[in-house]
Amino acid sequence: MAELEGSIQYLPGMGPKRAALLQKELGIESLSDLIHLYPYRYIDRSGIYPIAQVSGESMVQIRAKVVSRNLYAKGGEVIDPGKGVSELRRASRLSVIVEDSSARMEMVFFKGIKWNWERLSPGSEYIFFGKVSEFNGRLNMVHPEVDKPQESSAPSGLSGVYPSTEALKNSGVTTKLMSRAVGAALSLCLREVQETLPDYVLRDNSLVPLRKALYDIHFPKDNACLEQARYRLKFEELFLLQLSLLKQKYVRSRGSKGFLMPRVGEDFNACYKALPYSLTSAQQRVIKEIRADLMSGKQMNRLLQGDVGSGKTLVAVLCCLLAKGNGYQSCILAPTEVLAHQHFVSVSKFLAPTGSRCALLTGSSSGPERREALAGILDGSIDILIGTHALLEDCVVWKNLGLAIVDEQHRFGVEQRSKLWKKNSIAPHILVMTATPIPRTLAMTLYGDLDVSVIDELPPGRKPVRTICIDESRKEAMYKFIREQIAAGRQAFVVYPLIFESEKLDIKNLEQGYEDIVAAFPLPDYKVAIVHGQQSNEQKSFNMEAFVAGRADILVSTTVIEVGVDVPNASVMVIMSAQRFGLSQLHQLRGRVGRGAEEAWCILVKDQKTGKEAQSRLDLMCSTQDGFELSEQDLRMRGPGDLEGTAQSGLPIRLSIASLSKDSAILSRARDYASKVLERDPEISSAENYPLRRELQKDKFKIEDFSRIS
Repeated sequence: MAELEGSIQYLPGMGPKRAALLQKELGIESLSDLIHLYPYRYIDRSGIYPIAQVSGESMVQIRAKVVSRNLYAKGGEVIDPGKGVSELRRASRLSVIVEDSSARMEMVFFKGIKWNWERLSPGSEYIFFGKVSEFNGRLNMVHPEVDKPQESSAPSGLSGVYPSTEALKNSGVTTKLMSRAVGAALSLCLREVQETLPDYVLRDNSLVPLRKALYDIHFPKDNACLEQARYRLKFEELFLLQLSLLKQKYVRSRGSKGFLMPRVGEDFNACYKALPYSLTSAQQRVIKEIRADLMSGKQMNRLLQGDVGSGKTLVAVLCCLLAKGNGYQSCILAPTEVLAHQHFVSVSKFLAPTGSRCALLTGSSSGPERREALAGILDGSIDILIGTHALLEDCVVWKNLGLAIVDEQHRFGVEQRSKLWKKNSIAPHILVMTATPIPRTLAMTLYGDLDVSVIDELPPGRKPVRTICIDESRKEAMYKFIREQIAAGRQAFVVYPLIFESEKLDIKNLEQGYEDIVAAFPLPDYKVAIVHGQQSNEQKSFNMEAFVAGRADILVSTTVIEVGVDVPNASVMVIMSAQRFGLSQLHQLRGRVGRGAEEAWCILVKDQKTGKEAQSRLDLMCSTQDGFELSEQDLRMRGPGDLEGTAQSGLPIRLSIASLSKDSAILSRARDYASKVLERDPEISSAENYPLRRELQKDKFKIEDFSRIS
């Protein structure tokens, strides 16, 4: 194994400086790192094209003789190299005319002029490869790759293009150099590469051996070899990831005891019977799934996905009442004070026909409120505690916490959540809720060890939000429409894209936008409130409350209102510079309106300079209300790292070759096969599964338990 860990600095063309730069830029240090750096695209170098058949903007390979060559100084002066080396040093451009039997072409060099002048002598024949362009009516290649026809190292067939950076390019780390270095690395260490998958896995899934896949991913002789190599490496990566997640889930479900909650209880029935409407079939299905978990004797770890307005809060309340019916307390953890307060108001209404008590605990709770809440959960008189990070403090001590519900779980850090789970000797049942629709492929990876429930229908009677996209030139018409809505007794949101709180430009845009709105909607006829992340909690709460209570007609805001603000009277959502948002975030914002009986509108206002990709997002928003369809499209457009428009690492491991957006079919097959392997060998302890056991012990697959973390 010594060669695999050898340094790349001794490879052809590398040396200490370039090796250090590759380590800094791409994290490539050893030969093993290098052979696992895969090309991200390939250029077909299998054919030689006649010059007469090539055209501009194409990558081609030609075989031609040097006809003539000229050196030029700055300003276009022709240089005579016969006058000495000093003249040659003045050259800023080398022009080489080449020809084959069909036509002529120019090769242009701005670097390596002396070296190329000396080797590209008239009459010599070379293979030139590069991008064809047209200048002054003549076809040319700028800095082509040049090889002698008889050189065995000259690439042929499919040639890989490797990830790079500006710093690497400037230091001469070209694709050709990388290809040579990878070839040398494979010659040195490929024989040491151990197979990572057992024979039966290779056989069942028609996979080529790892050594062949590693060679062919870099130097495929044809497309068939390349596809075999790609499939093998993608399947392996996704299979081991799913095997790690599912094994973790299996071990936990077998070993973790959970509170047994077989009874329904009077309070559940009282709340259920008092509902002014029937539960949707999706809500009923989800409650049955959760009940089965609570009756299993195992700790529940379940993810509840539900689109905006699908009724997740009611499901959460009914689950809390199931816990109450069995003598247990519950908590609902929210990411913001606004959302915590909103939950408290909603839950209190649902609990009115029951004998259950709930309390609110946030950083802004007064001394008496805090003391009453802490005493109530300690003596058991409070059944449901709703709050923010304040619930995680050491002073919060429960009599009998049996169920923990986390809303928008991704907004809490691992250490923060773990404090809550450790407040009992036995971890409580856990229900994670999210209003961000997560594509199936991403859910299988981010939450692969959780059971997943989906509320995939909206309550009856809820009207879809009409969505339109306009440009800034139509602002006055939009203001007129908002005035009409306010005259009819409605309210409006106006949201600005303050993605990062520190961006001065965004602050300026928000403040300027607020001034524009105030000018268009002046006192005393209109009242405008403003909310953003740089305000104090008191300022935010005061202004938000003014809007919720109807004392303000318009709320100018950043995305702090994205999650949880419920204002049934708001009928208009205006999103300024909408092209700067991701699909999921736009959908979340749209979900803030349309919560009443009246028709609601979402107006996407785009800047004049809106790119193609951004425009396609806006068009998609106007064409569908389905959050899950939007999230699938968002995954394809943006990749898995950032579905919400806020920076986050997201995935439990860094994928080297597989893509969640493009390889969903492979992911599904890999997960199904991982389940079969675990059915036969739950502990991965058999002799034939030794390669799997060895791979899962590597740091890459030691994945943090995203659900329980206890």
